[in-house]
Amino acid sequence: MHKHANFLLKICLSSLVLTASIVATTSTSISATEAQSSITKIAQGNPCAGKNPCAGKVKSVGGPLAKELQGKPVVVDVYATWCASCKNIAPTLSQLKQEYSGKVNFVVLDVTDKGKLKQTEAAAQRLGLGKFLEANKGKTSTVAIVDPATGNILSLYQNNSNKADYTKILDAAVAKK
Repeated sequence: MHKHANFLLKICLSSLVLTASIVATTSTSISATEAQSSITKIAQGNPCAGKNPCAGKVKSVGGPLAKELQGKPVVVDVYATWCASCKNIAPTLSQLKQEYSGKVNFVVLDVTDKGKLKQTEAAAQRLGLGKFLEANKGKTSTVAIVDPATGNILSLYQNNSNKADYTKILDAAVAKK
């Protein structure tokens, strides 16, 4: 009897694993289809969104940026010292700062701890980035390229160290100014 119960238990477990596998595969297929549909919809409204699906989620920082940021595209970096992804993209952002010095404004929104966050919130409000910070303060390594005249987000990245993605958008934005 013990062997028979053990055999039945193995059959039930195998059946359960097979069912879970089928459900997982089906869920993945549906999610992939839904994701592709969403990316297509985003891409229609935002030419940057095909390779960058995050770009379609938020289209504006809430309005024009502060006077001191006008005239040049703005790169906004949500940063924390403890963030591994921030360290990953730091060399790319450093290269961009050197390459676009005088052509692009760079703003770092430091959310490392409560003290820094309080200072950052005040600065973000002054610069016209308060709503953006509020929406992204929990998303370190987020980098947005913003048109300061309109507040429109030209591109939005999460932990992206590919310099070419940034330069493509920045070159087009600098050429328009």
